[in-house]
Amino acid sequence: MSLLTSWWKKPALKVQDPENSRRGAPGSWSGRHVGPEGAMQLAAWWACVRLHSETVATLPCSVFARQSDGSKAPASDHWLYGIVHESPNADQTAAEFWEGVVVALCQGGNAYALKDKRSNGSLVALTPIPWQDMNARRDPQGVMRYSFVLRGKVYRDLTEDDVFHIRGFGGGDLGLSPVSYARQSLGIAEAIEASAGATFKSNMKSSIFFTAPPGTKMNADQRSDFRKMFIDPYIGGEATNAGILEMGFDVKTVSLPPKDAEMLMSWKFSVEEICRWMRTPPVLIGHAAEGQTMWGSGIEQIMLGWLTLGLRPYLTRIEQAIKKRLVPPAERSRIFAEFNVEGLLRADSAGRAALLSSLGQNGYLTRNEGRALDNRPPMPGGDVLTVQSNLVPLDQLGKMPPKAVQPAPGDPVP
Repeated sequence: MSLLTSWWKKPALKVQDPENSRRGAPGSWSGRHVGPEGAMQLAAWWACVRLHSETVATLPCSVFARQSDGSKAPASDHWLYGIVHESPNADQTAAEFWEGVVVALCQGGNAYALKDKRSNGSLVALTPIPWQDMNARRDPQGVMRYSFVLRGKVYRDLTEDDVFHIRGFGGGDLGLSPVSYARQSLGIAEAIEASAGATFKSNMKSSIFFTAPPGTKMNADQRSDFRKMFIDPYIGGEATNAGILEMGFDVKTVSLPPKDAEMLMSWKFSVEEICRWMRTPPVLIGHAAEGQTMWGSGIEQIMLGWLTLGLRPYLTRIEQAIKKRLVPPAERSRIFAEFNVEGLLRADSAGRAALLSSLGQNGYLTRNEGRALDNRPPMPGGDVLTVQSNLVPLDQLGKMPPKAVQPAPGDPVP
């Protein structure tokens, strides 16, 4: 068991929780360890995880059958369609289930679900298993074994026949946990927020010392009176307090002001650092980095880049895990699941209309196939492929007689 794996066997850590935020813990530069629950209390981490999970969850996941000519056809009558597209289990919708899967991948690097089967072995439901409660290992025979507690019931040494396992980045038996590897950056971000909270809690007052003239000594009563008159109001007062220092006493500030500590710059950088870990453009979570604006044509290119480099790996991992671990071996060459990323274009009506128009006018889609993408009913005569040249059927190209050329005015009539 690796060091990072054994570290996560400890209880989850929470931000600003005295029992779970262990200052001075080894391996943390900031002196703080932030676990999955604590990470989700950081606004940037929450926003990145939510953006990935909700976006994937709202993309339709459909089942297709590969045809003999290499094309694909919808297989909505297949038993897998009801599980991955409609309702994976009795409690969740498909969007809720896939949202939880991506949250688990973003947090722990692995997502698990129990395969509920009928007596004949056919799959009927997928029940999510909390990744924190999973003990996954490979036995001496090379078989993956899964042990966990689900809804009060103990499961021991189940195999991949009973557990649906989606691995995140890492390429090994288990995906690597983003939270565990990002613990240094998360610890620094949490320390910055804790420092800011402490500053505002004290009404942004600096730490001070009262200095007395050389040779000045006070008895116990004088110290008590001095504390009541000057120190206690400064420490615990809600409003600004003022007083007159007598006998040559002076005040010295000993703390570093937030301005000098560059707290705001550090806080801003911590947001960008978290986005770097999550492979999320900062502008997509409401943070305008240097050289970026919140609006403009550049956002479209950022969205396409994020879809390709940030979101596509999650979609591909899920699609391939469905094919390998849910589809029976006899059907894997024909049946597969696929997310429809065209759903991301629904908000851009002009771009979507231009795309469908181009595909229809160049013989790529029939009119009815384009209407189906917008959930519209088919229309008579809409199943013919056409091209922009007079919009004639493809099988009639070269067979249509050319139009008669009308003579120009003044030309002799043949």
